[in-house]
This record gives sequence, C-alpha cells and structure tokens, in this order.
Amino acid sequence: MSLIELSKRQHLIIDIVKENGPITGEHIAEHLSLTRATLRPDLAILTMAGFLDARPRVGYFYTGKSDATVLSDEIQKIKVHHYQSRPILVEQSTSVYEAICTMFLEDCGTLFIVDKQSTLVGVVSRKDLLRASMGGQSIDTVPVSIIMTRMPNITMCEKDDSIIEVAQKLISRQIDGLPIVKKVENGSGYEVIGRITKTNMTSLLVDLSSNDIN
Repeated sequence: MSLIELSKRQHLIIDIVKENGPITGEHIAEHLSLTRATLRPDLAILTMAGFLDARPRVGYFYTGKSDATVLSDEIQKIKVHHYQSRPILVEQSTSVYEAICTMFLEDCGTLFIVDKQSTLVGVVSRKDLLRASMGGQSIDTVPVSIIMTRMPNITMCEKDDSIIEVAQKLISRQIDGLPIVKKVENGSGYEVIGRITKTNMTSLLVDLSSNDIN
C-alpha cells in the first residue's frame, strides 16, 4: 500500500471535519462550494487512509490521526518478507578461510551455518571471523563450527514478523542481520529461507522518504 500524499483540498476537508464534526458530506461540500459528487473520491481516500471515519445517518468525524500516526500505522503493516534478502549459507565443516572468502565475495556481514540437512545450526559475523584470524591458529584448517554462535543462542525471525520488531532486535542485540527461518521436522528444526539486515532497513527508510511503500 502506498502512503498517501494529501492534496490541499483534502487538508481543507480534514480541517472542516475537525471543527464541525460529525458533519455530513453535503455540509462539507457546502463549506467548499462544491458538489457532494465532486468530494466523494476525497472523502473515500481520507476514510480509507484513517484520517476520517463515517457513520450512517451521523456523518464524518475526525479520528485524531496525524500524518505521522498514519505513517506509523502503515509501517506496522510491513512484514519481514517485504524486504528480505537471499541468505548466504555455508556448511559447518567450512574452514574459517573459506568463510572469509565467501563473506567478501557475497559482500555480506553475516553467514548462516547449516548442517548436512541444510538446517540452521549457527551464525558467524565479521567480528567472529576477524577474531579467529587473529587467534594464532591456521584459518585454513579451523572449521567455522568452532567459532560460530550456536543454537539456541541465535536470534532469528519468520517471514510474517513485523519489520519494526525485527529492527528492534537488530538494535538491542547489536547485530548486522537475522536469519529468516521456517520450522521443519528434521535437523535443528529451522530452515533458513532469507535474511534481514541493516541494509534492508536502509532500503525501507529510502522507500519511506520517497513515498514508495508497497
């Protein structure tokens, strides 16, 4: 759903309803010296957007919602799957060196570690790989399973979770990204189907600023 940029006339309608509501469509039209039919599309938009409400035989009244409130309501409707990215997966036997190469080639900040059944068993971040490369061990032989964050200490989400809730998790846990999972009956019980990252959140912010939320 696209965020609505109100016209000058729609702002005038809101002001009239604020001051005189509840008020009928005919009386709003009289205030603006227009016909009821001319205002019908504007009233429909304002009602659907949540600025106004209407009751039969009573008329229109102001809901108390501002532009910011309506924007907040729209953001609350956005789910993780609207902005998810392709997950970058490596097996737990992968060496730290190979994991570093994968991270550079895929230009990502987090790798999701899977078992032979392709279910989630761990997460490795840039910090984990940097720490391992400075540890004095040969990164060619050390598997990522040694340095990864393991279940059940992995923060994850599902595709229909609110993107705002996920953003709060990214901030509170100070991490770059989360695996998007679905429950399965084998392995760890979770299959990785996507990722949501701070970069995805930036894309959301850009869309909000350009009024391009779908």
